[in-house]
Amino acid sequence: MENKTIARTLRLLSQLMELHDHNPFKIKSVANAAFKIDKLPFPIAKKPAEEISTIDGIGKSIASKVIELLEKGTIQELEDLLLNTPPGIVEMLGIKGIGPKKIATIWHELQIENVGELYYACNENRLVEAKGFGLKTQEEIKRVIEFKMAANGKFIYAHIEHAVNELEQQFVSWAKQLDPNALVGLTGDFRRRCEVIEEIFVIIGTADRALLEGKLESFPDLDLKSIGQDEFAAHTTGGLHIRVMMVATEAFYLHYFKHTGNEAHVSEVLAMAGNGPFTSEEDIYRKAGLTFVEPELREGLNELVLSASKQLPNLLNDADLKGSLHNHSDWSDGVNTLEEMALYCRDELHLEYLGICDHSKSAFYAKGLNEQRVYAQHQQINELNARLAPFKIFKGIESDILNDGALDYSDDILQTFDFVVASVHSNLRMDKEKATQRLIKAIENPYTTILGHPTGRLLLSRKGYEIDYQKVIDACAANHVVIEINANPLRLDLDWRWHRYALEKGVLLAVNPDAHRREGFHDMRFGVMAGRKGGLTADKCLNAFSLEEITDYFQENRRLKLS
Repeated sequence: MENKTIARTLRLLSQLMELHDHNPFKIKSVANAAFKIDKLPFPIAKKPAEEISTIDGIGKSIASKVIELLEKGTIQELEDLLLNTPPGIVEMLGIKGIGPKKIATIWHELQIENVGELYYACNENRLVEAKGFGLKTQEEIKRVIEFKMAANGKFIYAHIEHAVNELEQQFVSWAKQLDPNALVGLTGDFRRRCEVIEEIFVIIGTADRALLEGKLESFPDLDLKSIGQDEFAAHTTGGLHIRVMMVATEAFYLHYFKHTGNEAHVSEVLAMAGNGPFTSEEDIYRKAGLTFVEPELREGLNELVLSASKQLPNLLNDADLKGSLHNHSDWSDGVNTLEEMALYCRDELHLEYLGICDHSKSAFYAKGLNEQRVYAQHQQINELNARLAPFKIFKGIESDILNDGALDYSDDILQTFDFVVASVHSNLRMDKEKATQRLIKAIENPYTTILGHPTGRLLLSRKGYEIDYQKVIDACAANHVVIEINANPLRLDLDWRWHRYALEKGVLLAVNPDAHRREGFHDMRFGVMAGRKGGLTADKCLNAFSLEEITDYFQENRRLKLS
């Protein structure tokens, strides 16, 4: 075993000892030994056991740990500590800028147990409130985590959207300087607006492929290399994989279409339309006897059946949204005041209403509202509504779903809200059956209006808990509960792959930004994208209802469920 491996093991042991608040002297002793062993000019593993304790900086206690590691491949004390430490907390120890003391605060006070949750908390500005943290530390942690995500070659759509759109414009300008009639388009998962992107695929149609291919070396900031006939690839400085294909102008729309939809969709359409040439994508569908299918729907599900029968949905657009539900203010873990959130919705976004859903009392780590603070917030909402009318703030709450499926307020408190978002924030390790029953019990609560982020997933970092989607959606249908599309681009939960089933069952969906600051409202557009992929229309989206319509809905929904 190499010295570096031994040193790394001892360093981890010292970090875990500090994390679990062990004797400071012993922690320092182990940490110092790790440093010494890493710098030794000879391999410690080749030393006789009796000589190890005589090495400078290594006494009998440390020597016994080193010998145990060399003989057994591990240290029992380390294994015991690992057993009592969530894997995500251990992973955090590798993040530069935060040591065991800060991680202990993150774990015990903020109830965060993995890197994905930590990144989400940075976006919610929650670390700033914790002891020993500040805005600078929070931003540095966020930057390091983003770098780590990028190193895996996968990217959240929202994180790269702006840069990719700029890259597309660069390709358009570059190509048209060489061939004024060149056609350029982004295809693949990005054009279908998938939530996670691994590659950006650019199609360029030109009458002079040799000219453009010969000039690719002049394309700014990308070192494009040939990977086959008329195909080139490179990585951006941020690690995003870029692939470029040159095709003849007359073949552009065929390739643009072929590389946008998934394989099942493309093969079925081309079997009816032939191989062109085509003058546009509309021309392809027309020759196949189909109505045009929007790129985000081309997933090989039921879109071609709907296209053939001219029953494709009129998909939801950003402009259809009339209000924003499920948002947080500085009453809990939000950044802005309630009034600031309301004014931004009214004056900047031109919305008709705001649903405020600060955290409930179980979320003590997020300054959740106890019963007295609920009453105080409602008084402030009454005052603001009198002043801001006709704009309206709805009294909501994000009520924690407890382990047994109960909500964390009594019925006397729940009935004071206009609507209730019920969400799971704790104990995400239940098995599928228990997790499903937990949600169903919460759904059956007559005060539950919306089921919030149903699986608790965090893209690229936390899978989310296993649930029986059909049973949960069926329960929502039976109990007149809306399901949230959490529009935070790290969540996008409910997954778009289940939107169709929910809509078929008559369940309404709500595009909720889960905004913790004013800028967070803009995440609704990513929820709209996800909804469009799932076939969502304005009439099936709760916050596309007008103020009058949603007021009536909340009142009728409560009356229906309590009758």
